[in-house]
Amino acid sequence: MSERPVASTAPELILETDAGPTVMSPSRDYHVGRDPLSDIVIDDVRVSWHHAVLRPVADHWSLEDENSTNGTFTDGRRIHEWGVGPGSVIRFGHPADGPCAVLVGQEPPAPALHPADRPSTVSMPAATVTFRQPTTVRPRPVHTVRIGRSADNDLVVDDLTVSHRHAELRAHPDGTYEIVDLGSHNGTYLNGQLVRRAPVAAGDIVGIGHSEFSLVGDVLQEFVDTGEVSLDVQDLAVSVDRGRKTLLEQVSFPVGEKCLLGVVGPSGSGKSTLLNALTGLRPADEGSVLYDGRDLYHDYAELRHRIGLVPQDDILHSQLTVRRALGYAAELRFPHDAAPSERRARVTEVIRELGLEKRSEQSIHSLSGGQRKRVSVALELLTKPSLLFLDEPTSGLDPGMDRSVMHMLRGLADDGRTVIVVTHSVLSLDVCDRLLVLAPGGRTAYFGPPEDALAFLGFEQWPEAFEAFEHDRGRDWSAEYRASPFHQQYIANSTAQPRLPHAAVPPVAPPPKTRSWGAQLWTLVRRYAAALSADRTFLAIMIALPFVMGAMTRALAGSRLTQDTAINALLILCVGGVLTGAANAVRELIKERPIYQRERAVGLSRSAYLMSKVVVLGTVTVLQAVVLTLVGLVGVDLNAPGGKGVLLPPLVEVTLAMALLSFTAMMLGLLVSALVRKEEVTMPLLVLLAIVQVVFCGALLKLHGVPGLEQVAWLVPSRWAIAAMGGTIGLARIVPGRVSADPLFEHSAEAWLLNMGMLVVLSVVFGLAVARLLRRHEPVIMRK
Repeated sequence: MSERPVASTAPELILETDAGPTVMSPSRDYHVGRDPLSDIVIDDVRVSWHHAVLRPVADHWSLEDENSTNGTFTDGRRIHEWGVGPGSVIRFGHPADGPCAVLVGQEPPAPALHPADRPSTVSMPAATVTFRQPTTVRPRPVHTVRIGRSADNDLVVDDLTVSHRHAELRAHPDGTYEIVDLGSHNGTYLNGQLVRRAPVAAGDIVGIGHSEFSLVGDVLQEFVDTGEVSLDVQDLAVSVDRGRKTLLEQVSFPVGEKCLLGVVGPSGSGKSTLLNALTGLRPADEGSVLYDGRDLYHDYAELRHRIGLVPQDDILHSQLTVRRALGYAAELRFPHDAAPSERRARVTEVIRELGLEKRSEQSIHSLSGGQRKRVSVALELLTKPSLLFLDEPTSGLDPGMDRSVMHMLRGLADDGRTVIVVTHSVLSLDVCDRLLVLAPGGRTAYFGPPEDALAFLGFEQWPEAFEAFEHDRGRDWSAEYRASPFHQQYIANSTAQPRLPHAAVPPVAPPPKTRSWGAQLWTLVRRYAAALSADRTFLAIMIALPFVMGAMTRALAGSRLTQDTAINALLILCVGGVLTGAANAVRELIKERPIYQRERAVGLSRSAYLMSKVVVLGTVTVLQAVVLTLVGLVGVDLNAPGGKGVLLPPLVEVTLAMALLSFTAMMLGLLVSALVRKEEVTMPLLVLLAIVQVVFCGALLKLHGVPGLEQVAWLVPSRWAIAAMGGTIGLARIVPGRVSADPLFEHSAEAWLLNMGMLVVLSVVFGLAVARLLRRHEPVIMRK
């Protein structure tokens, strides 16, 4: 693949419009139009959505009309393409009174202090670093400047990740400045760190959404991250077992703007470890990752919003339609003050970009593998990430789908993103700009154009190369590459950033929680309820199970609970309650684990996620328990002492005990789901749970006073539930000798309240254990 063309020598100019000045760097094109995503937005009905483009050509600038409706004019003449420079006056839409823009020359500005230019707070040495030029330059504010997305702000940032009224830059009479966050959704950052209120000195960088602001001299400079960013990886090293096993060894490479990088290698070569290090989910032990000149680990809290990650497993609820699933994701990732119409517009935009218009109302589970992967990519594109990482996106796809997905990634890179894809497939590596080949032990075997990789490694086919990696363990692939011209050309001479000193990575702070807990819970509850209601098989089972178990109870109970029927009826009730509760929950966490891991990495609250499961599943489970009990016992003489329960009517007490038992069993099911690693093992465990409930309930075996068994039974919900129900109906009186010695079966308020209270305690204990286990499955950065 050919190298990038030599940068233009056109002068840097300032384009003056009614909206303010825009500094135009000769390193890129500038699009003019009504589209809010244009570089220069002109809000006038005579201006087309995409009206014109200013391009650096050789040593000058060219103005090209993009087939606009009303035309582009210079010197009163309508033009299609025209050379422009300092002093040129351009009108859009009308030659006389159309919106006007004037090009002026610019004196060399004072150097902008981007974060990479300054010594950081982690002992990073000062260095001259290459980075993009300011997008706009404004006079230094002399009063309070409010920054936000709505048009009534002093400084409007057209970015959906920015709140309507996001922050204020306050100028004080003594000449000092202060940045104050106004309760924004995604936070305000000073030098990469989240702040609520902090002083701003000259050269400090204020980060809001995809924009950064810096006070330099007499101006306020704005840098807008349009997606065309570079990534520079320097000497990444990762080890485990206290350094005894190396997963990644001194990996370095640069990734340019609009570049598609493929990462391949055999199993055990550190591909997933590298991906986690580059995304900040598991920071490297040594080395640096520079995002457009900024230290990713140091500024991770801010920069994480600009990184998209598509894991190997699908990260959407397959029961939902494409549009609905993306809509809920937009609610979680965009500010609460974003209007539903704005979120819908962004969802429609990414659906169109990924070519999913005809599939937008189709359930995700009915899509092909390649289409499902497009939906996962669409989810990540909602927030317009500049860096997009994909882990095995073509896994399990046929060669045609493989090719289609890789060409989709090629298009995403061409549209202005840096895309890095980890893959086992070698069918479509030719669409990549660069290829990184990792050898076992996480060492670089090759980095460069994909078409030169096999020749450099000395093989004709990729299977031969992978076999050599496995069998020729004594060969130092990394040393061979470092001694080659490829290393000098594509790594040593291609990076625009200085080499930072070799040092261990400082502790990386976990990203802050930016969205309110209640807002997350409300969205998660609605999404989960929608996913369950769309699963017809699950709905049918949920409805049928309590009626079936209730009918069985009715058949055993007869018209009156007697010595022959009482225990059997209560046992069936307990088994039914446990099965309904545990069966509802036993698969729910394990099947959503990839979704949870990704959403947790972008700020999802662990407790809000767990509580959404408890609210939805708990409601369903309690309703099932009530139906089961009423179907089984309405009209049955419960034979309670004096016809009364302990505190309430007998049927009410039994129903309450069943509801609490089912809820506790549901929490136990969540515990199992959080504990297992494979969904296939949940059903056998569900059967085992039901058996344990019967054996340790206390109605079949003597538990009271038996060391060991009695203590184990304390953790079994049915032990307390059947004791509560037995106390209500006076089971010790109906079945003499079986449970009469067990104080938990007494017909007393103390015993009944103890039994019910222990069910509550077990529910809380199981919930805390689930929360702890959820933490185990989170990205490393989120566990701190």
